[in-house]
Amino acid sequence: MTPRDSQRAKVYDAEAMVRGVLDRADEFGNRTIEVHGSHLTLPVERRFASVDSVQSYADKVLALNWIRARWARAVVPVRVRARAGTAAAHYESESAVLAVPLHTGATAWALRELVILHELAHHLEDPSLTTAPHGPEFCSRYIELTDGVIGPEAALLLRTTMLGCGARIG
Repeated sequence: MTPRDSQRAKVYDAEAMVRGVLDRADEFGNRTIEVHGSHLTLPVERRFASVDSVQSYADKVLALNWIRARWARAVVPVRVRARAGTAAAHYESESAVLAVPLHTGATAWALRELVILHELAHHLEDPSLTTAPHGPEFCSRYIELTDGVIGPEAALLLRTTMLGCGARIG
């Protein structure tokens, strides 16, 4: 039995806030922010145009040596598919499928690096463990992926925002 996903809303709120900060940095060109007394220069977050480009990115992330050394499940390929609706991206663990909503009107909110890393953090979970889908272990994995792939500044922003939203990190 899977434990209750009591942190889900906190994790989603934190991720939405970080996406907003990155969006504003892109929009206004000001990449330097202050977070709890530290000045950070935000990295550029990758954006994707299609299922194929997300698939290529996911394959490359899972092939990174440090990811394969850290998580045994990285050798299991993930398949990316389009998802109907616009509400959320999701990961289907039984079939190792990452489903992302594509362009809806003028937005493609899910076709971005932070969202894909979130779903890959689900994929990398050890299937022999019984943990909450957005529990402390997930949060640590997500932050570690963000640190190694996007950069430590983005990881610090994600960590502090998660903590500020009340999420526990394992």
